[in-house]
Amino acid sequence: MSFKGDNQLAKRNVAVLIFAQAILGSQMPMIFTVGGLAGQSLASNACFATLPISMIVLGSMITASPLSNLMQKFGRKFGFFIGAIGGFTGGIIGAVGLATGSFSIFLLGSLLTGIYMSAQGFYRFAAADTATKNFRPKAISYVMAGGLASAIIGPQIVKISAEAMVIPFLGTYIAIVILNFMGSFLFLFLKIPKLEKKNIDYLDKRSHKELITTPRIAVAMICAMVSYAMMNLVMTSTPLAVVGCGYSASDAANVVSAHVIAMFLPSFFTGHLITRYGEELIVCIGLFFLAFAGIVALSGVQIENFFIALIFIGLGWNFGFIGATTMLTNSHSEAERGRIQGMNDLFVFGGVTVASFSSGGLMNCTGGDHLTGWTAVNLAIFPMLLIAGAALVWLMKNKNPNYSNS
Repeated sequence: MSFKGDNQLAKRNVAVLIFAQAILGSQMPMIFTVGGLAGQSLASNACFATLPISMIVLGSMITASPLSNLMQKFGRKFGFFIGAIGGFTGGIIGAVGLATGSFSIFLLGSLLTGIYMSAQGFYRFAAADTATKNFRPKAISYVMAGGLASAIIGPQIVKISAEAMVIPFLGTYIAIVILNFMGSFLFLFLKIPKLEKKNIDYLDKRSHKELITTPRIAVAMICAMVSYAMMNLVMTSTPLAVVGCGYSASDAANVVSAHVIAMFLPSFFTGHLITRYGEELIVCIGLFFLAFAGIVALSGVQIENFFIALIFIGLGWNFGFIGATTMLTNSHSEAERGRIQGMNDLFVFGGVTVASFSSGGLMNCTGGDHLTGWTAVNLAIFPMLLIAGAALVWLMKNKNPNYSNS
């Protein structure tokens, strides 16, 4: 990876955020691998098996706007420390829930873990804060690429820790606590200047209504929400589907690992593709990949189908989400970032929350067997992809003048 141009501060921050994505970010594939399986062992009803993952996403949704506002006022570093504290506390409470066999305590830990997930979502925006407009998509992309390491580290920790203690998955949650403690020290090296209040008051002119009705901002939010939500809808149910179809928990971890690698590996060149071809085309390709993944998943439940479908779900998320994020950061001023980024992640994780809750219901409560549930999950992605695709085509055809942040 090489950086060129006069973006020295941006390069430093990108390096810090890459390591944070790799170390702290490892907890997310860990939780998404074992959360549903742990929930299945604790819940009295199979329909609630994926509720722990849904609670994480719910926690992320309700803390997105407050965290964004805190970062605008006190700086990115402050917000990221809060995120690590949330992950640390959620891991401890989750471990207590497992140790005591309490589903409600386990859910509380999952909800607090959502604070970390919300903070991690702002890594990509922080990468753009000190970057020039030309370097911005690359900065976002490189930070997202840090997730490649987390895709390798997280599932490997699951393999080592899941059965390391008498209580299944307890060791995994203890490892999550350690990751949050160690990873939080990285933010001491982050250097993103806070915007002075007088500059915020001077530059922050547009109302919430004006911001959200700006066509480019609205379409960016829709595409980001659909890309993330549909990825989450499928990924949440994947471990249950893999195990339910006769494969092992280790197979499920391998599928999730391949998926998360596909989510982040393209990030080494996604930014370059966006710079060359534009955000709209890259988002369009991402939506196509998501649709193709659904078709593969519906065509069979061989282990190869799971691998191919989840790889393309990851690729689709990468192109769709990074493209939409770049589209958004180029459509607002620096002073507006606290409001618009918080609003964006509120909608994004709101959609992901609905998808996550729906995933468990579709998977476990639509026909009594895993094949029927898995089919329902994958059929559900197509209407939302159609909506996002229509919005994107509309934007590309109309070419409405929009605010562009330079």
